[in-house]
Amino acid sequence: MNAVAKQTNYYTIEDIYNLPNGQRAELIDGKLYMMAAPGRIHQRIVMELSFRIREYIGRNGGDCEVYLSPFAVFLNANDRIYLEPDISIICDKNKLTDEGCKGAPDWIIEVVSPSSRPMDYNKKLFKYRTAGVREYWIVDYERNLITVYNFEHDEMTDHTLKDKVKAGIYEDFEIDFEGISIE
Repeated sequence: MNAVAKQTNYYTIEDIYNLPNGQRAELIDGKLYMMAAPGRIHQRIVMELSFRIREYIGRNGGDCEVYLSPFAVFLNANDRIYLEPDISIICDKNKLTDEGCKGAPDWIIEVVSPSSRPMDYNKKLFKYRTAGVREYWIVDYERNLITVYNFEHDEMTDHTLKDKVKAGIYEDFEIDFEGISIE
C-alpha cells in the first residue's frame, strides 16, 4: 500500500490493484475489506442462480449481461468504492468497460458467507440503494432466507429457500429456490 494510504487509513482503487496475487478485497469509502475465498455451497448457489438468469435472458432475447465475481463494480466516479458482487446483471452496455462496470448494475445478488453478513446486510445495501441499483437480493442459506430489495418500488420482501422468488426487473421471471440444492 502506498505511504499516504497507510498514514491516513484511506485507500483507493490503486491499492486494490496493488494487492498481492490471490488476495482480494473490496473498498467502501476508502476502507479496505478483505475477502475470504467462498465455500462450496456459496459457489453452487452463485452458479445455479447465474445460469438460470442467463438462460432466461438468452431465451427471451434480452440485452442484459450476467457477470460473476470477481467482476469489478465501480459504483460512482470516485476512487473510494470498488465492489465485487457475487452476481451483477447489467442492462446498459455503456456501463461496461474492460475493467468492469462503471456505475450501478441493474440487479445485484449477494450470497452471504459468515464473514460477509454485516457487509451484505448493511454497508452494501446502503451503497447499492444510493448508487441506483434497481434490485438487490441477499441469499442467506444458513438462515434459510432470501431478502429482496426492489429499490424502484421501495419494497422489501423475505422468502425461504423453498419459495419461488420473482425478479422485479423482469415481469415474467422467477427463480424456484427449491430446485437449487445446497447439500
